[in-house]
Amino acid sequence: MTNPPPPPPPPPPGYQSYGSGGGAAGPKPDNYLVWAILSTLFCCLPLGIASIVFAAQVDGKYNSGDYAGAAESSAKAKKFAMWGAIAGVVVVVLYILFIVVAVASS
Repeated sequence: MTNPPPPPPPPPPGYQSYGSGGGAAGPKPDNYLVWAILSTLFCCLPLGIASIVFAAQVDGKYNSGDYAGAAESSAKAKKFAMWGAIAGVVVVVLYILFIVVAVASS
């Protein structure tokens, strides 16, 4: 009888298998690119641009095997688009209040 071959050595520290992604691979997170663009055009330009930047990173990170990075960029894109939309609504409401007060006081 012969002994079975020894198991292969463990991978070096910091090694990541891009095929498996450490077992954390799941469905690709949404990139929220449409919401980022709409937020940029109609609401708040600086927050919308930040949202577009993070939205553009999602697909590249997911395809390279960085699933946690893709999920993080997706969450940031959503957050910046949401805050941009909220800021736009607040500015419009304040502007309307300003006009109403200006007309009422004249």
